[in-house]
Amino acid sequence: MTHSRPSASSNPQSPRPSLNCGCCGISLNAWVKYARETAFTNEVFGHISTLGDRISRRNLMRSGAFLVGAAAAFGPKSFAHAQSTPTETTSSTPGSIVSPSPDATTVFVNGTILTVDAEFSVVEAMAIRGDQILAVGTQEAVLQLAGDQATQVDLAGKTVLPGFVDPHVHAVTGALISGLMEYVGIARFTTTEEVLNFLREQAAVTAPGDWIVARNFDPSVQAGPEALTFAELDAVSTEHPIFVLNASGHLAYANSAAFAAAEIPPDVANPPGAEFVRDAEGNLNGVMKNNVAFGQVLFRYPALADADPVAALLNLAARFNQVGLTTMSEFSLGPADLEVLNATAATGNLTARIRAYPFYTYDDAWDEMGLQPQTGDAIARIAGYKLVSDGSNQGYTGLQREPYLNTDNYGLAYTEPEELTRLATKRSQQGWQLAIHANGDRAIDNVLDTLEAVQATGIDVRSLRPRIEHCSILHDEQIARMKELGVSASFLIGHVYYWGVAFRDEIFGEEKAELLDRARSCEVAGVGFTLHSDFMVTDPNPLQMIETAVTRRTQKEPDYALAPWEAVTVESAIRAVTAEAAWQLHSDHEVGSLEPGKFADFVILDNDPRRVTPSQISAITILETWMNGHLVYQR
Repeated sequence: MTHSRPSASSNPQSPRPSLNCGCCGISLNAWVKYARETAFTNEVFGHISTLGDRISRRNLMRSGAFLVGAAAAFGPKSFAHAQSTPTETTSSTPGSIVSPSPDATTVFVNGTILTVDAEFSVVEAMAIRGDQILAVGTQEAVLQLAGDQATQVDLAGKTVLPGFVDPHVHAVTGALISGLMEYVGIARFTTTEEVLNFLREQAAVTAPGDWIVARNFDPSVQAGPEALTFAELDAVSTEHPIFVLNASGHLAYANSAAFAAAEIPPDVANPPGAEFVRDAEGNLNGVMKNNVAFGQVLFRYPALADADPVAALLNLAARFNQVGLTTMSEFSLGPADLEVLNATAATGNLTARIRAYPFYTYDDAWDEMGLQPQTGDAIARIAGYKLVSDGSNQGYTGLQREPYLNTDNYGLAYTEPEELTRLATKRSQQGWQLAIHANGDRAIDNVLDTLEAVQATGIDVRSLRPRIEHCSILHDEQIARMKELGVSASFLIGHVYYWGVAFRDEIFGEEKAELLDRARSCEVAGVGFTLHSDFMVTDPNPLQMIETAVTRRTQKEPDYALAPWEAVTVESAIRAVTAEAAWQLHSDHEVGSLEPGKFADFVILDNDPRRVTPSQISAITILETWMNGHLVYQR
């Protein structure tokens, strides 16, 4: 592409441990609460216990971003951001988000522009002015409307799409944790030995005594032992404390040096609801279940003392820009996360929009604050309310109609049906969109029963755009009920790619595994669907998500397609990470398609996803990402 400017004038029997779902409660408050309730008083713990209060309340109030406290602060425009007022300054530095001049006009020509409007129109040219799209259409018409002083960008045959939207992310805590830990998950390493080799390489270049920390290890899909014990991790190093977080977020592993650094005694007592796992002889083996246990090790990691959640969230947005994301979400919002979100937005440097969902475990706190749906602005806004029905299928806690393969385990109801209905009714009466997590088929039954009960009170459920998060194991009659109620699905499509073979062989058996992420069946029935990453369960990669929805291929067996009849067209998959995702986030009036009046959020690709072999969609290169009319990433 060439950019030319005008002239100066111009459960136990389970084959795997039962783990909670990694997306069911990942909020900064959960970490803060643990640290505050422990008996530890060392410097690191003291820091973590005040991490949620790290942002000075005085500074938040001065910046106009302070929300916690007075109910009057929660009007429809209570977020204040530097981006809200355009300036006359322009910049082309990727990663900056200085608003462009409201009169600056740029026309993109000589490429393929997929608008993803209702007709999926393909046009020749697009003009943006300031932070909005001015026009799309033929090159002649757009240039005429843009005027002689417009900057022209020659796309040189490249493809333009709306900026990608990930409708289910855990941004605030995910930003903090991912910034401190090396990713060693299935997208990077397929075996445990590869993970251990990587850790050895890290040890070779890390000063003795310094920590090595990693995340997303998952023995359910990474071939090798089912846990990393002292035996495996001490073989990597005894000179470095090593800590590895399981992909579930509720299990971790450490070496003996980390236990020593954390002063974990051999006779340590198990905290309530957690466990320091022991071997057959009763000795600690380095495996820890639940964050109440592993937090006692993790919170001795010195880097946490310097953790800056605002900087971490800004960095996360910049990383997500590299894969074309311009809108993301926060799906376990706690009060501390809300402060971080506000402070980050107030910097004026957030390069991805965030749509947040307050988490139900803080229900009383939200009432005390008087938090209302749609609080915020175009950069950061409260979109809906998050409820949880069950756990994780791959963690054997998703609630099922029938037991897991070769077990008598049916999973867990994280929220009992009566309580789920009470909360859903309460929040629906207040006008909240409901986003309800349900992985197992019985859990989806419970969600649909709940929404029918809400509807029976006289509430127009459809108008609130209810969503089922993950919506993993789905039967035909459930799809019909979703259609009747106006419920849409949001699929963690990585379940197919990363865990599809495990679902088939270990978790469900082939017949039930074929009910996973039924995108095509939903589409045929007229039920909307989106694709998401559930970061940090998987890291966002919209092009890979599109490819998986189109091919249904699995990483472990690349020639195997799980339920290939559930594959959708490239166009449908693109909608699921753009227009449909924006609709689920109540943002379809401003992003998700390239139409006049919407924000100029878009990506430029080196190829058209519709024109490459489906198995090569993920190999397409993202050349540029634009958000709010500004270049925020350039390859």
